[in-house]
Amino acid sequence: MSSIKLPWTLSLKITIFEFIVNACRRSNGTVNRPLCNFFDRIAPTSKTPQNGVVTSDVVFDSSRNLWFRLFTPTTIPKGGDELGSLPIIIYFHGGGFAFLSAGSIVYAEWCRRVARELQAVVISVNYRLAPEHQFPCQYEDGMDALKFLDNNLEELPINVNPKWCFLAGDSAGGNLAHHVAVKAGEYNFSNLKMLGLISLQPFFGGEERTESEIKNDRNPLLSLDFTDWYWKVFLPNGSNRDHPAANVFGPKSSADVIPDTFPATLLFVGGLDLLKDWQMKYYEGLKQAGKEVYLVEDPKAFHCSFMYKEFPEYNLFVKEIEDFMLNQMKGTINN
Repeated sequence: MSSIKLPWTLSLKITIFEFIVNACRRSNGTVNRPLCNFFDRIAPTSKTPQNGVVTSDVVFDSSRNLWFRLFTPTTIPKGGDELGSLPIIIYFHGGGFAFLSAGSIVYAEWCRRVARELQAVVISVNYRLAPEHQFPCQYEDGMDALKFLDNNLEELPINVNPKWCFLAGDSAGGNLAHHVAVKAGEYNFSNLKMLGLISLQPFFGGEERTESEIKNDRNPLLSLDFTDWYWKVFLPNGSNRDHPAANVFGPKSSADVIPDTFPATLLFVGGLDLLKDWQMKYYEGLKQAGKEVYLVEDPKAFHCSFMYKEFPEYNLFVKEIEDFMLNQMKGTINN
């Protein structure tokens, strides 16, 4: 058991989540999807503002069950131009590529808070899940969401600024956001401009066992047993954890893995996160590639603790995201 002291309400939430994941995943690399869907509480959309945010769902490929949930704040934006334009955050949820959705209540609540507190339109993308759909399906789904948005701005509120786009994601969603950012840098958008990548404790890995993996193996929400299983069901058959999807700057990655157009990056790392060392390798890799990258490290944070408002350092994460976005937007105003 972890020795981290948590508020009892947060400890209960995490215990329930870990129980559900263990109940739904099988040792043979399959998921009991009916059971998983039964446990996964889906938040309804609402045209009436809830905590200052209205929500709606938009389908962009029914054949693949691809859709996104739109979170639109009803408050006046900060840092915008004289027309009150809102930035866009295109968000990819976590869940080890195998669990949860854009409608899952934990992500609906998180994205609603982000939209309200950052006064941004949040687009939470629902992508296909492993093991039914393995690499590179999730990356393709994420990129297709961007292409759809680029060609269908009428689906968004009229006061958004498509030149103020930020990709974001946590855990597996942070991994997905990185790889979508790479793809986006090689695509000529007509309307969207990617100003930044917000990477919240992203899920990276490799064959090496790092110090933080061993030291933090028994901390909340993530264990080596979990991470090994997630990589097994996501990566192509016959691959190991040094696959470039997992180990971005590893031995199997190309020298030009990061394009010149890769956006400025804000990276969150938790001192108690099992993935800390892999996230730091990612940070160093971006720096060595000459990219603009900002590191925020909280020594008390465990994996995805930022999503829980009961976590004492929750406000730190939100403030850092706000400052990063305002700084990136500042240079584009009146251009």
